Amino acid sequence: MNARYPNLRLRRTRTTAWSRAMHRETVLTPADLIWPLFVTEGQGVEEPVSSLPGVSRWSVDGIAARAKEAVELGIPCLALFPNTQAEKRSDDGAEALNPDNLMCRAIRAIRDACGNDIGILTDVALDPYTAHGQDGLLDASGYVANDDTVAVLVDQALNQAAAGADIIAPSDMMDGRVHAIRMALEMNGHPNVQIMSYAAKYASAFYGPFRDAVGSRGLLKGDKKTYQMDPANAEEALREVELDLAEGADSVMVKPGLPYLDIVRLVKERFEVPVFAYQVSGEYAMIEAAASAGAGDRDALVLETLLAFKRAGCSGVLTYHAAHAAQLLNG
Repeated sequence: MNARYPNLRLRRTRTTAWSRAMHRETVLTPADLIWPLFVTEGQGVEEPVSSLPGVSRWSVDGIAARAKEAVELGIPCLALFPNTQAEKRSDDGAEALNPDNLMCRAIRAIRDACGNDIGILTDVALDPYTAHGQDGLLDASGYVANDDTVAVLVDQALNQAAAGADIIAPSDMMDGRVHAIRMALEMNGHPNVQIMSYAAKYASAFYGPFRDAVGSRGLLKGDKKTYQMDPANAEEALREVELDLAEGADSVMVKPGLPYLDIVRLVKERFEVPVFAYQVSGEYAMIEAAASAGAGDRDALVLETLLAFKRAGCSGVLTYHAAHAAQLLNG
């Protein structure tokens, strides 16, 4: 750049609100948001999650009501996560294959309430269903067995697709699961069901409140470091993304979000594909804690962090602030 002060004054375009709007490089709208919701048993049930202020588990009828709310707000997609009762959890996660489980009932309720006016993204992993809290099946040594787990994940994905899911989102981080799921969807009459892979999912300290919400925190035996990524690694994330795209993923996800915006940017620049990020439970809880402590204005914190995802290259963001953010954006 050859221009010099005072010929160039960068503050000129910031002087008025209309000029700032005209020169704005990144735009955030409700269409950029995916709203994660937790499903629980019962009728007319709302269970607040203590570690996630403002977030609740909803019975299936409440999930349908939230779906109608999302449509009105302009939110295009919901992400569903079940809080499976303890008596329905098992070492093999068999409840994941039940066509009448919480996830499938919630999918059908949303479809009945909203038709095709909203997308339904469903989590494929076994941790909401296992008694040990791991995302897959354990071998005799306690190691999560990759190929045996993939076989179950395929059946779980088909179960959700048959119930009406629009996007299958495998979050388990098993090797080869995207290819196996894609082939199964093609061969079983679901060629238009998308796959949004959790391609770069890190073994993060930010997941605690989520585990409270799905009831797995106290169940988890050990950790998930043998399959979730080391937070120190960036190049490995690119390898994971490349593999998932080659195997048939329509879009990819980076998780967590704000601490990994460098990964979002790397993925977007390298592959030029739709990249999503999950603003995870710990990130949400920190914003709420900061606002409660008077450390920042809640509305401003919410919108600024979401804008940062878009600026980094995200096509969209999974966020528990989705409904609140959409209300703010709709004015």
